[in-house]
Amino acid sequence: MRKLFGTDGIRGEANIYPMLPEVALQVGRAIGYLFRGTLGQHQKVIIGKDTRISGYIFESALTAGLCSMGIDVYLVGPLPTPAIAFLTKDMRARAGIVISASHNPYYDNGIKIFDHTGFKLPDELEERIEALLEDEGFKEIRSTKEELGRAFRIKDAIGRYAIHLKSVVPPNIDFEGLKIAIDCANGACYYIGPLVLEELGAEVVRVGCQPNGININENCGALYPEVIRKKVMEEKCHVGIALDGDGDRIAICDEKGNLYDGDDLLAIFATYFLRKGLLNPKIVVGTVMTNKGLEVYLSKLGIELIRTSVGDRYVVQEMKAKGCLLGGETSGHIIFLDKTTTGDGLLTALRLLSILKEEGKTLSEFQGLYEKFPQIIVNIKVKEKRPVHEIEGLIDLINKLEKKLGDEGRVVVRPSGTEPKYRVMIEAKDSNVAKEFAEEIATYIQRKLE
Repeated sequence: MRKLFGTDGIRGEANIYPMLPEVALQVGRAIGYLFRGTLGQHQKVIIGKDTRISGYIFESALTAGLCSMGIDVYLVGPLPTPAIAFLTKDMRARAGIVISASHNPYYDNGIKIFDHTGFKLPDELEERIEALLEDEGFKEIRSTKEELGRAFRIKDAIGRYAIHLKSVVPPNIDFEGLKIAIDCANGACYYIGPLVLEELGAEVVRVGCQPNGININENCGALYPEVIRKKVMEEKCHVGIALDGDGDRIAICDEKGNLYDGDDLLAIFATYFLRKGLLNPKIVVGTVMTNKGLEVYLSKLGIELIRTSVGDRYVVQEMKAKGCLLGGETSGHIIFLDKTTTGDGLLTALRLLSILKEEGKTLSEFQGLYEKFPQIIVNIKVKEKRPVHEIEGLIDLINKLEKKLGDEGRVVVRPSGTEPKYRVMIEAKDSNVAKEFAEEIATYIQRKLE
């Protein structure tokens, strides 16, 4: 098992292991070692971050580590995770690094890494980074004299990304006449989000666009969709957009106050792309958490749903393997492989708004495309995470409950890849049964790990 990397990079409370500046410095050195070119040929690595106060610590530490290995570092400041993925490829950099803990509280932080193609590093490269950090001989490898790298600040990064975002909106479409509320979670999208919507002609109502370093994700953003729902109803907006702290996931609200998660958005996009003849092959990639109701709906349209482990990186890997256009997670990571290499909340919003404009419809007209199976999700906070099969008797309990559900439900139990928690999801036609089974498993895990 990897010690540092979870499902989405390295993550933890800032200034507590593993999110220490000295660890970040060594991670920077390891990245520099893996991606540096021949001597005398300096490679580029881009570093971006969200709005957390601890971002300064890790930005400096990573920069020092990279420069010490002969890498030139390009700093872009606060920008969404998908912006760094795009800029890494657009600027021909060898790698891109995002300093962010996504939807976590401000006191956490993390490190995500993209390769030169804009895709997240595969497990094998993350394992190589960890191996280098434990290798005593690696400590002696370093650049000197004129081989040392430099650091630069890029001033046009926001403009580059804005042009990329607007490329998903057809030239004959603008957002004139639309009143849109956007909640940027006081995070990385606080500036670029409203900017792009206004440039496309929308009237914008801002929420969560005043970051102060410690208010990121605080009772706002995609994790608190009721906030944007309230604003939409108060301001009589056509659409509400809620993003998380690093801008890679989204929740949507229509003009009537209906909320849409990632599964709902996949249904809308799959239906549209199929009608336009763009869904080739007829496959959508989801995860083990994707609602079974969506699977049934897609099947009726002749579309296959393929499930992966939780994490947009695993969704992307399967999409690449199958040559798919569309994939995503219930949590709101939506990926369009014709335009993105990772979840992109803003790009997803622009593509959705373009469909509404093109078809002359309100978002509520897409509400209820399919019937959801009731899902109960319980998070259990623990001091130590262990693989599910190592918790005595848990597999037997899961098997027993799955047998009771038969074809009318599912059981998913997994340790979180980003937090010290286990996540239990029960899906059943009867919501009371789902709740009962979820509580039974949660109680069992707590008892076993006390």
